[in-house]
Amino acid sequence: MVLSLVERLSMSSIQHGGFLGSAYAAKSPEEIAKLYDGWAETYEAFMAGNGYRHPTVALALLSRHQSPEDLPILDAGCGTGLLGEWLGILGYPHVEALDLSEGMLAVAAKKGCYKALHKLALGGPLPFEDGTFAAIVSSGVFTTGHVGAEALDELIRICKANGVIVFTVKNELWEAGFADRVDELVTQRYVEWVEETPDYVSMPGDAATTPGHGVVLRVL
Repeated sequence: MVLSLVERLSMSSIQHGGFLGSAYAAKSPEEIAKLYDGWAETYEAFMAGNGYRHPTVALALLSRHQSPEDLPILDAGCGTGLLGEWLGILGYPHVEALDLSEGMLAVAAKKGCYKALHKLALGGPLPFEDGTFAAIVSSGVFTTGHVGAEALDELIRICKANGVIVFTVKNELWEAGFADRVDELVTQRYVEWVEETPDYVSMPGDAATTPGHGVVLRVL
């Protein structure tokens, strides 16, 4: 039997257990926030134990294409602050954090690696001026049950011209219209392609994890 794309997206949510499975199956931003609030204290240990790769890939892509002198950087969907901590180590002096989970932001705040914390959800209007950020990085956010291509327009708006937007995206989401939206934005000259990684499994320690990849766009 060949499953439709919608059926495969649904199955990928069901196959994961615990907090991760619940997060993938969430029906609203409020539900997602509540789940991550409860997961915040143990999130990093769980993800590290399963070999979580998205933050490493996103960090490598951002550092390849954006100088630490170009500020500020927005970590969009920062979670517990893994990327913010690593960006500080690499010499990025001004990184701001955005996440919809108060619990995750509280853990990130303890690290002292962000200049500002913003409790906001991607996918709708954001309270930033046009061109506020020199670059935006988003790791593990564009995935099942979370955020889709509807968030791209606002990220482009708040990113400076010639700045980069770096993100990871689950392939199932990519094939379900995300790639088409990126192609539209490229055709309309809002962004240009910079780089796309090969597919990889984000959590090799979780047998239910399906592949994703990294993307870099430059704002025009």
